[in-house]
Amino acid sequence: MRKHSAWIFELLLRLLLPARGRHRTAGSLPVVVHEEAPTLVVPPVPVGRPGLLRGEDTALIRPYVLTPEELQERRLQRGRRRALWLAVHGIDAGPRWIHGVEVAA
Repeated sequence: MRKHSAWIFELLLRLLLPARGRHRTAGSLPVVVHEEAPTLVVPPVPVGRPGLLRGEDTALIRPYVLTPEELQERRLQRGRRRALWLAVHGIDAGPRWIHGVEVAA
């Protein structure tokens, strides 16, 4: 019985695991080597100081200045993330008012 179990186990392993790759079949095609393959030419990277920025090329509004709507949205998003982080750690920080009724925490 042990021989049969070992034989079945070996057969399954040969089917499931990839071959070792040491031997090729007799009918395999030879590897083709192209002598005249083109080489990749990479253009040189310009080294030097780029031109200075002019006032006409920059935006008139600073990217870190936010509108009140953007500030409110970020504040709400931060609150949602904080509530989710606290919920992961087992702390309930849900809403205090649900459908106009105050909920005890």
